[in-house]
Amino acid sequence: MQLFNTLSAEERAELIEQSGKQRLTLSFYAYTQLPDPKQFRDSLFLAWNPLEVLGRIYVAKEGINAQLSLPADNFYTFKDHLDTIDFLKDIRLNVAVEHDDLSFLKLTIKVRDKIVADGLDDASFDVTNKGIHLGAKDFNQMLEDPNTIVVDFRNHYESEIGHFRNAVTPDVETFRESLPIIENQLADHKEDKNLLMYCTGGIRCEKASAFFKHKGFKNVYQLEGGIIEYTRQVKAEGLESKFIGKNFVFDARLGERITDDIVAQCHQCGKPCDNHTNCANEACHLLFIQCDECKESMHNTCSSECLEIIQLPEDKQKELRRGIMKGNMIFRKGKSEKLAFKKSGELTDVPLAVATKVKTAPRQRIKKVLIGRGEHYYPKAGVGQFTIENGELTVGDRILISGPSTGEEQLTVEALRVNGQDGTVAIAGDKVTFNLPFRIRLSDKLFKILG
Repeated sequence: MQLFNTLSAEERAELIEQSGKQRLTLSFYAYTQLPDPKQFRDSLFLAWNPLEVLGRIYVAKEGINAQLSLPADNFYTFKDHLDTIDFLKDIRLNVAVEHDDLSFLKLTIKVRDKIVADGLDDASFDVTNKGIHLGAKDFNQMLEDPNTIVVDFRNHYESEIGHFRNAVTPDVETFRESLPIIENQLADHKEDKNLLMYCTGGIRCEKASAFFKHKGFKNVYQLEGGIIEYTRQVKAEGLESKFIGKNFVFDARLGERITDDIVAQCHQCGKPCDNHTNCANEACHLLFIQCDECKESMHNTCSSECLEIIQLPEDKQKELRRGIMKGNMIFRKGKSEKLAFKKSGELTDVPLAVATKVKTAPRQRIKKVLIGRGEHYYPKAGVGQFTIENGELTVGDRILISGPSTGEEQLTVEALRVNGQDGTVAIAGDKVTFNLPFRIRLSDKLFKILG
């Protein structure tokens, strides 16, 4: 049985682009009792892999938490399969507001102790005694009640770019941190206030609402299907969106726009901005908000220290990373002191700017083949270095260089240096350098354009 991915992320991205198929991004969750999570995990992989499902799925004895993408053509076949599983039959699927064919690049189904790390002892309270679910219309009405307290049960980097007006937004990095903070903050309002809670897709509130009822809160409500389903209902029913800004998502998009309001700032210059990115220094990988101007000047890094590091040769960067366990977790998400305009916990309901609507042209499918990967850029000389991994590169070839920060750049190779010498052809295993009118980043992909 094949229970693993046989293609790399780069190969999968190439196949997705060449297929021309539109992919849907969606999520769902369900609490149940799974006697054998591993067997369930294996059965899902065998059923979903042929349907080209990609995503991040967690299964545990308490149920499933799934975020994934799949070709739109396979949606109903996928839904039919879910309907063969008793506790997933007719389950609501939260379909993303904005789609990106490359939101996920591999299928990962992991067995976990819990489908959400809540830090709770489920045996100590009735997890099925949940809060009342409210649709978008009823949720909006309850927001207008002066006896309502609305709480965001997401993390600070999620609520910073978008939230419901007047919401309590705990300055936390994990869901489990928010529970005792909110309990203490609202301890005097267990009986006289409506506790109205929300999260991205509803899964965190399922557990939180039961926890707060157990703690003595009398009037507990939760947003059905979270922000994703709320947005769908708002659009379908012509309602006013009380949510402003962006909804943070845990895939390559890092956010989907709900309203045109920008309520956050670039963490480096303070300009209104709500675009998250990850630091280009692989030993940092800090998640933070960065505007286009800072992205260009800082080369997608969070600090001058990281900017200096990515200028180093790859072997030197690897040496600096050696021995760091889980290097991309050594910084707290968005909490680095190097970020001058980070205002975690000081969120505004007043828009700082209006997002510019950009009409994107349909993506043109370019026939190309992956032949190498970027290793280094020499800014003074304006030269990029690549390792050829497949096929060959010849002077006169038309190439495309692609990466998260670089975007997609096309040019014709006018001259080559192969393994330090002037040359006209490079083959697999060769290191090549040539002049570039733009900066490349570590692991940018080098394609040869065909035809």
